[in-house]
Formats: sequence, structure tokens, C-alpha cells
Amino acid sequence: MAAHTHGGRAKCLQRLVRLELPVPRTIALSFNAVHGIAAGDMPDMEALLAPFDSEALLCVRPSSEDPDWGGPGAVLNIGMNDGKFVQLSDRLGKVAAAELYLRFVQSYAIHVARLDPDMFDEVSDDPVVGLGQSLRAYEDETEEDFPQQTAVQLAEVLRSMARAWEGTTARLLRQAKGAPADAGLGLVVQEMALGLGQGECGSGVMQLVDSQTGARQITGRYLSQSQGREALSGGAGALFLERDPRGPSLEELAPEAFAALKSCTELMRGKLREEMQVEFTIENGEVYVLDGVRVARNARAAVAIAVALAEDGIIAREDALMRIDPRALNELLHRQVDPEAARDVLARGVAASPGAASGRIVFTAEAAQAAAAQGEAVVLVRRETSPEDIRGMHAAVAVLTERGGMTSHAAVIGRGIGLPCVVGASQIGFDPVRKQLTLPDGRILKKGDTITIDGTNGEVLAGEAPLLEAARDESFQTLMDWADLVRDIAVRANADTPADAEVARNFRAQGIGLCRTEHMFFEADRLTVMREMIFADSSEDRAAALDRLLPMQRADFIDLFRIMQGQPVCIRLFDPPLHEFLPSDRSGMLELAEALDLPLSDVTRRVEALGEYNPMLGMRGVRLGITVPEIYDMQARAIFEATIEASREGAPVVPEIMIPLVSAMREVELVKARIDAVAAAVRSASGRDFTYRLGVMVETPRAALRAGDIAPHVSFLSFGTNDLTQMTYGLSRDDAGRFMSAYVKQGVYPEDPFHTLDVDGVGELLCIGAERGRAAKPELVLSICGEHGGNPESIAFCRAAGFDYVSCSPFRVPVARLAAAQLAVKDRIA
Repeated sequence: MAAHTHGGRAKCLQRLVRLELPVPRTIALSFNAVHGIAAGDMPDMEALLAPFDSEALLCVRPSSEDPDWGGPGAVLNIGMNDGKFVQLSDRLGKVAAAELYLRFVQSYAIHVARLDPDMFDEVSDDPVVGLGQSLRAYEDETEEDFPQQTAVQLAEVLRSMARAWEGTTARLLRQAKGAPADAGLGLVVQEMALGLGQGECGSGVMQLVDSQTGARQITGRYLSQSQGREALSGGAGALFLERDPRGPSLEELAPEAFAALKSCTELMRGKLREEMQVEFTIENGEVYVLDGVRVARNARAAVAIAVALAEDGIIAREDALMRIDPRALNELLHRQVDPEAARDVLARGVAASPGAASGRIVFTAEAAQAAAAQGEAVVLVRRETSPEDIRGMHAAVAVLTERGGMTSHAAVIGRGIGLPCVVGASQIGFDPVRKQLTLPDGRILKKGDTITIDGTNGEVLAGEAPLLEAARDESFQTLMDWADLVRDIAVRANADTPADAEVARNFRAQGIGLCRTEHMFFEADRLTVMREMIFADSSEDRAAALDRLLPMQRADFIDLFRIMQGQPVCIRLFDPPLHEFLPSDRSGMLELAEALDLPLSDVTRRVEALGEYNPMLGMRGVRLGITVPEIYDMQARAIFEATIEASREGAPVVPEIMIPLVSAMREVELVKARIDAVAAAVRSASGRDFTYRLGVMVETPRAALRAGDIAPHVSFLSFGTNDLTQMTYGLSRDDAGRFMSAYVKQGVYPEDPFHTLDVDGVGELLCIGAERGRAAKPELVLSICGEHGGNPESIAFCRAAGFDYVSCSPFRVPVARLAAAQLAVKDRIA
């Protein structure tokens, strides 16, 4: 018997029987048998009933391959009829017998005869009276007597459950949970251990851990004179299991039964190598184990359980690593909306950055900063964010945008700083002028209204939803330690600020794989100097303005180098087009004219002159570095001077300098010559020697195709898969969110290529670039630094392609570390 032929419940019960636990007599029907029953091919009922005592009552439970796929509800007390009611009345008492019969009649009527449950609303609470009323209601509705033969009752229950599983609604529901369309159902027929009677009788559930924290503690409930899982909703009558100051317990009521039950549960944990929840019945003081299921758990509990099982020697450390879904770690790293809480969903968008937070709506970065200064929690709402919104994003507790996808500005920055973010919420009507939002159901939210952003599920919720705190506890740290012992690909972090670097260091990233230097220029004091540089008319004037930025950049790099303590830091040279640093509205231009003491007409002309039809494909990256070389000269000097300063205190710093948006070898030659010249000048002026590595960010298809030309001039190639995907598809990553869900639903793309690396198209470019680059220079270091770097499937691709490391947002580093470890473990097993 196996889970894929008879289902998980049947397989578990078989193992419990082999462990000689007190399991009532049980027969399992296979997937094939149940499929046949649904088609009308009934088994020999006389042979099926032969192993059971003729006086026994039976129950039927579903047994699907995965318990998460669900199935029809269990039916208890099959075999109850008028004769058994009389017999059990003598043995158990008339009330208990009536309760057993009544429960079966109503269950049979609703689930087998498919009668309306409302017909039992007026039934008396007195079981004896209610039984007579329910039987009459059944007979009136069906115009036939309630079936009295056990074989007939059981056959109808089996047929009903089999057909229910194969119905359209049930199939769609389980497919939504990940089940294949042809998933099978097994059925388990089990002799009843009655939870009602004269002695101590009842039922309950027990587990040895807390489902929320994974802490070792006996949890569950027991209810006297009950069946099934009634104890979990038994109200005041339900008892605790072990002694508890909050109320009476099973341990006090029936200590021998409690000890036997605890012993059974601990044996299951050791032998089944899993934390199990036991469903049990006590009949006249004797314990019966009816079922065992894997304990339900959230991500925090899953980690604690896996680590505890490994530390107790029940499973291997590698097994513990394999039991945790890497993406589930997001629940531990960020606050989450309480899954038990009611949700008033206002709108949905792209789940761009996990976590949840509540705050008042603001529409500008300035308003977010002002509110944060007063200690108020705010949600920054924008059509889309730009680099000048950085400070507002840092001040907000969450971000919501109308436009954008997984690699839009808001999404990338949100993941980098651990900020919950929902982007591409195009169903919402954004009106930044009136400072209000019109929701799909017609409701209107205004500035100051409170909402909750659930970046894990991509939902915008009304009001302040209950949140669960992040839980990076000792078990989490232990699991990460084990992951680092087995993984064989390095994991770095994308970090733009000292705060990002601190997070990366705390998550034990092996360096910074991408530092975007342009974000350092949007502080108020620096932005003015940048604008002066843009408006300068000569190389000398530009250099003079940049000289004022030099000490600021140097200080930033010194902080990064010191925080990373000798770990590699890869700094991308200036990338965005210059227009991003200039105002786009008249009031902003007037303000700039006053700051620079220039006529408004001059400012307007310069802003218009820098405008581009498609700025992301225009004067940016290396193109800007070649045409306005003073910017890269200043940055290189800042890097080298910071290298010298940071190296005074500890291990020598070896910075990595990355040239963005390269498409031709000559671009690399030109930039390399100037950087080498700056390095020579700094060495000469300081009298100190240092080394550095120069590399290219491969984000154009041509750079990947011509990697063999570029490789001899550089030490590394780092693939920027965000822009590379954008350019390969000819698809705007900021606008794709508007139609991507429709594309995925209709099978145009299997997944959003900005969310999951396209291994067929973009992946082929990565392989070509890697092969041609290493053919020209075997020691070439290869990596990816786009957002795909934290995606488990992308890590598998990079590992197979021989990449040295992946780099991702700081809060995705643990996810990447665990995913990389699981890949290494799978290789060992294979």
C-alpha cells in the first residue's frame, strides 16, 4: 500500500497498525476501486463487511494523496438502525444511543441523500425526541423508510463520497490547491470506537507541538461523550489534555488514558519521523487511535519542527533542510497579516515585496517624510515611484503603486529595504490631484484614511488588519547554519546604502553583488550639486561641481567597506539618465531656477534638451560615462580613496567596479583606460597601493552575444537579468503588470518573465555569454545580480550553468541560501 495508490491517510494507518498502536480494524479502498465505485462498479459488500464484527458501527473517511487537497467529509456511525438503537440503549443508555443514531441519520440525509440541511433546523435538542423527528423528516422528503441494512448504508456512503470527489466543483477546488486533474481518492472503512457510553468516553486530538511557534508543548482538546473532532469546537465542556491552570484536564480526569495517549503520540513522532496530530477516542477508559495526520503549521513552526527533529536524531540535517519551502521563509523575515483574521480586500495587484503593514495614505514622498518625523505610520501611494521617492519610501511603512511589475522601481527598492509593496494595482482609480483613490467596488479612500498593504499576497486591505510579528529565532539561525555547510554557490546581496549593507551582513550575505550608486545622489544636499553639474557648460565646471560630491561618495563607500568587513563589494557606476535628477513640473523648475540663480527659460530649455523619447534606451549607463566622463572619474576616485581608508583598519579591501549597460568592447576599453588612470593618480597622490577588479553588467543581448570580446578586458561578468529580460522581450518592466496576468492565464508566457527567469530565451543568452566569456578567459567570474537572483528556480539554473554566485535583495538572501543548499542536497541524493 502506498500514498499514490491508497492515499496518505490509509498509508499512515497501515504504519500505525504495524507499530501495534490501538487502531480499530480498518480496510482501505484504492484509488482505482473508488474510481470504479463512482462509475457504478460496486465492490462485493458482503466480502467488504466480513472482517468487521456484525454488531460494530463503521465510519468512512477520505484518503487523498495530499491532505491539503481535501475530500468529502467523514461519515460516522454507519450501521445504526432501529435494532441497534434498542441494543445500545440497553448498553449505553437511551440518550447516548439516540445521539449516535441521530448523528448518522442527519449526516446520511445531507451527504448521501443530498437533502437540504435546513430541514433539520426545527429538530428538538433532546436527542431522543430529535431522532424521531429526523427520521420522519427523512421519510417525508424521500418518500421511503430510512435504510436499515448496514451493507446498503455503506454502499450508498461509498458511492456518494466517490462521486463527490469526481464532481466538477471538487475537481476545480483541488486543482486550485495544486492537485493534478486526475488526482485519485482512496476511502478508509474503519470500525467505530464509540465516544459515548456509561464509563469515561469521549474523543479529542493531541499533538506535541504548537502549530504557530513549533514549541514543544502538548496541545489539543478532549470532550467527554463526543465523537470525531467535536472537542475542537466543544466550547466550555472541552478539557485541556495535560494539567493546566486555566481549567480541568484529561490528565486529571483519566491519568492512565492520558499517559497511554502521550506514549502513542511520541512513538508516532519517532517512528514516522514527523510531528503528528492524533485523533483519538476513549471508550470506557481505553484509548483508541483513529487517525494520524501531519501537524498543520505555519512557516515559523515548520522551521522549529524540522530543526528539533534533526537535533533529536530522528531525521538527518539534510532532511530538515529539504522540508522547508525556501519561499516560506518570507513569513519569518517580515510581519504578516494574521491568517485567521477577516479580510476586507479593497483591491489586488502584484505581490512585489513581501510583508504587511498598516498606515495612513499619503500621496507624496515629502508627506511621508513629514509624517514619519512625527512618528506616524503611513503608506506611500504613487502612480509609480522614481529614484527621487527614495527618502519617502524609507519613511513609509509600505508602498502602493498603480503601475509597475516585479522589477519596477518600487518593487526592487521595496524588496531591498524590506518594505511591503503592492504594485500594478491598475483596478484602482488614482487621483493624486484630489488626493483620493476610487476602488473597484466604488468606495473612495482619501488622504489620511488607513489601509493595510499585504505585499505577500498582493492585496490592499481596508483599515488596520491584525499582524503577526517576524520570527527570526534560534531555529531559523540553526537552519541557515546547516544550509551554509552544504551549499556550493555563493550568495551576495544587492545593497545601495549602509542600512542595506547592515541587513545584508546580518543575513550573512557573502558580499555585495550590486551597489547602485545613483541612489546616493538623491539626498537633498547632493541633489542640488548634481543639478549644478548637469547645468554646467564645460568639463571644468562639471568637474568642479562633482568635486563637492566626491567626499560624500567617498564616505558612503567607506561605510559600505567597513560594514562588509573585507567581503567583496561590487559597485555599479552611475546608470540612470540625467533627466531623472531634474524636475518635470513648472513649480519644480522655478524652484531650481532660484537655486541655481538662472532664468526660468534656461532651466526649461535644459530640461527639454535632456528629454528622450525612450530614456531607458537612451543616454544612460556607459553611454553617459563616455560622453560625460567626469562622473565616472569622480566615482572611481571616491572608490579608490575609500579603499585606502577602509584598508587601514583591517583586511585589505578589493573593490569591484561594474560598468552598466555595455554593448560593445570599445566602451569597456574607453572606461577602463580612464579608471586605470584615476587609480594611478590616487596611488601616486597617496603613496599607497591597492588592487581592484573591473567588470561589466551584462544587460543588453549584444553584450551576452559578444562576451568573448569583452571578457579579456574584465575580471567578471554580472548578468543584470531585469534589463536583459526587458530588452530580450522588448517589454517594459514598468508597464508589463497591466497585461501580464492575462498573458499568463492564456498561456502566452508560462510565468511572468520578470518574476521567474525565462530559461529558454533569456537563459540561452546567459549560457551563451557564460560559454563565450569563459572560453576567452577561463578564470572569469560569473554571476547574476537581477531580482531573479533570489528565485530558487533561477539559482538552480545558475548553478547548472557554472555561475560563481547570485546576488539578490537583502531580505531574499536567506531564501537564496536555503534554495542553494537544497539543490546541493538533491545532487548528493541523485
